[in-house]
Amino acid sequence: MRISIFGLGYVGTVSCGCLAQAGHEVFGVDPVQAKAQLINAGQSPVIEANIGEIISQAVKAGRLRATQDQHQAIHETELSFVCVGTPSQINGNLDVTYVRRVCEQIGQALKDKPTRHTIVVRSTILPGTMHGLVIPVLEEFSGKKAGLDFGVCNNPEFLREGSAVMDFNFPPKIVIGELDKASGDTLAALYADLDAPLIRTNLRTSEMVKYIDNTWHALKIGFANEIGNLCKSLSIDSHQAMEIFCQDKKLNISPAYLSPGFAFGGSCLPKDIRALTYKAKLHDLQLPILCSILPSNELQVLKGLELIMGKGNKRIGVLGFSFKAGTDDLRESPMIEIIERLIGKGYDLRIYDKNVHVASLVGANRDFILNHIPHISKLMVEDIGAVIDHGQTIVIGNNDPDFHSVLQRLRHHQCVVDFVRVTNPRSENGQYDGICW
Repeated sequence: MRISIFGLGYVGTVSCGCLAQAGHEVFGVDPVQAKAQLINAGQSPVIEANIGEIISQAVKAGRLRATQDQHQAIHETELSFVCVGTPSQINGNLDVTYVRRVCEQIGQALKDKPTRHTIVVRSTILPGTMHGLVIPVLEEFSGKKAGLDFGVCNNPEFLREGSAVMDFNFPPKIVIGELDKASGDTLAALYADLDAPLIRTNLRTSEMVKYIDNTWHALKIGFANEIGNLCKSLSIDSHQAMEIFCQDKKLNISPAYLSPGFAFGGSCLPKDIRALTYKAKLHDLQLPILCSILPSNELQVLKGLELIMGKGNKRIGVLGFSFKAGTDDLRESPMIEIIERLIGKGYDLRIYDKNVHVASLVGANRDFILNHIPHISKLMVEDIGAVIDHGQTIVIGNNDPDFHSVLQRLRHHQCVVDFVRVTNPRSENGQYDGICW
């Protein structure tokens, strides 16, 4: 392809070199004359492993050159990457001044271009920026319609400083947010030879993915450091402990527990977090990440309660109130807290959980339900139908397979509040609402 790359900073320079190395004809575009001169002299404007040699060879081969002329770059290429910086403002918001300016320039150049052109934003931008800024500015300055007269994509980069060339050529994933299929097809063709998962999605989701990645990376570092500080205070080799932790690819280093939903509960997680953070306090350690886990969990309980109450119905049916499906364990079940708060506020409840029957409970669970929550046991019914018959709002509290068909049994005046995503999101007539979706 013939590609123009706007912004010869870190991401833009690496993209220029790697795409030219792959055989494409690349124009680097930057208003700073010194950067363009460096590229044309076969030198890199940034320090990064291997990129200097790659740029030198690409320039010698005639596949890479740089210019300050945005109009020329647009008219001599078919696809443009926007790789300009998006620094932080004082208040933490993202400064998209450079993105806006480049979109204005590209739009002006598109005005008199007769053929279709595809614009791909690779800069890190907050969700909504493509629809709220990029597309309107391009349309305003070009006089053309996005998705019809020109293509638009968002393509977040996952380059690490120091290994950016390797990350470009062997990415963990390729994410294409597309305004329309034709735009996505054009960009996908560019990556056809790369061995990596290719995900095509909408613009807002692709904008969000980069922030999810970076926040997760930062959280992992902070988590490991807090665990390290605690281990040191307890005379434990933190590296050895974390190496053991990382051996678990089933639960620890995996997609497990990473699906958004309701609060956690049960006999282990809350108890163990309390014990560990108490131990840290005894050693005068401040562990803000670990100490924020339980408060964050409590906020999710409140969010669930507000979602139910916001429906404006007094008769509530609850399906599943053990802390997860397939167990009768009620210890620290967040659904118990939801139920108790609703009772306290005067709501009329019916509750069903096939795994929780007072007659068959023994030990701690029987003691808990008879002595700590007897008022809840009186609201329990024997089948799903009794809950659906009673409730104006049906709350799905755990992922029991029996609950997956509840939506098909609703009457027109009923609605579902889903805490576990038992089905793909649906909102016909406002009957379905998920806690995080």
